[in-house]
Amino acid sequence: MQLDEKMIRDLKTFPLLSTLPDEDLAHLANVLKEHTFPAGSEILREGESGDEMYLLLEGSVDVLKTTLYGDSYVTASLNESHHCSFGEMALIDRGQRSATVRAKTDCRTLSLGYEEFQTFCRTYPRVGLELLMSITSTLVHNLRTENENLLVVYQALIEEIEGR
Repeated sequence: MQLDEKMIRDLKTFPLLSTLPDEDLAHLANVLKEHTFPAGSEILREGESGDEMYLLLEGSVDVLKTTLYGDSYVTASLNESHHCSFGEMALIDRGQRSATVRAKTDCRTLSLGYEEFQTFCRTYPRVGLELLMSITSTLVHNLRTENENLLVVYQALIEEIEGR
């Protein structure tokens, strides 16, 4: 990937990377891989093991969850204006994907793989720690939001059962 000032500016628009200095972003950019996904293709599939995080550069995606009965529903629709990332948990544990991400339109992404992230953190430990803290902060925020959502659903269930 050819590294230029535009790439650094683009990377800075992602909340996950916005606090990193340009020099550190340049080091990170050297390990990112560019991917394109046609509309309708799955970028991530719920339940499959994962080892890459993605930054959405162009296009729009749906984030889908599957019910216990196998039905899928959209939990979020994202596009490049959101400067979003997805798949961050894969950089921590390479576990199963928690959702499916499907391209609504043709998409262009950058990815950071687990092994590349590990090497990057060993080579640039200060920057690796900053990036890990940023990822952790994102995951904690998401967990707190989901806890609040569960409380709302639980309360609605109780009210339904009690006939309120």
